[in-house]
Amino acid sequence: MELIKLTGIGFILGITAIIPGFSVATMAVVFSVYDRLINVIVPDLKKIFEAWMFWLPLVIGGIAGIFFFSKVFSLLMENHSTPAYWFFIGVITGSIPLIYSKVCPQAYVCAKTNINSETSQDKKDALPSLPSVICFVIAIAVMIVFAFVKPEEGTVVYTELTLHVFGMLAAAGALAAIAMIIPGISGAFMLLVIGFYRTVLLAVSELNVPLIIPVVLGALAGLLLSAAFVRFLLAKVPRETYGAVLGLVVGSIFVLYREAEGIGEGIGIVISAVCFIVGLVLSFLMSRRNIVK
Repeated sequence: MELIKLTGIGFILGITAIIPGFSVATMAVVFSVYDRLINVIVPDLKKIFEAWMFWLPLVIGGIAGIFFFSKVFSLLMENHSTPAYWFFIGVITGSIPLIYSKVCPQAYVCAKTNINSETSQDKKDALPSLPSVICFVIAIAVMIVFAFVKPEEGTVVYTELTLHVFGMLAAAGALAAIAMIIPGISGAFMLLVIGFYRTVLLAVSELNVPLIIPVVLGALAGLLLSAAFVRFLLAKVPRETYGAVLGLVVGSIFVLYREAEGIGEGIGIVISAVCFIVGLVLSFLMSRRNIVK
């Protein structure tokens, strides 16, 4: 059952990976696999192979999601974009209690055990620290800036591999991976900003393996680098790091709302509302057992 669940989560992460504005890391946080992913992305083959029952189903599901959804993405966004955006807004909103529980763990411990702690440290941990609040505010500000950035991608779409194109695609893959591992930031959006989104999407949808290889190699290098940095932050300043993550996640709701361009008209309002509620409930039910106890 666990393998099936992880494969399904990987499928959703794969779908998320190709949609500009949707953060794979945010969805990994929503489905409570982010911390484990960060810890398994290491330059240690022994540790990676030991955790194969965790990451292999995610990878298989992710690859399936990428290749499946790359063919239907354009159709969905052209005809049903608003309900789709509202579903993801619901999913992200439902994850907020989980992330907040990591910013203020003691608040959830006291609430679940009905304990009114008298120690100053417990009282302190039951509220957001000033540094975590500052990180939260800065992160939200960053996402608001992203919400108003509408990059115009270049018109060049590469379909054949040369040494020059190999280098550019590897660099693009690395930058996208670095962005992808930060909750709230979209790797696909980064590709859009630097002008390689359509090239990569076309290569994936048409199974252009020579063009896919440099992107994958660059992405692996970017993941190793950025995962090490995130592990360092979680070890040294966990509450502040999750404060920033919470800001990025909350800010991404504003980004997606801007992309949705409202809630629709007529029956579309009802459909969007239903999609939002379904996403909210699914996300909350999947994440509530992982809220700090």
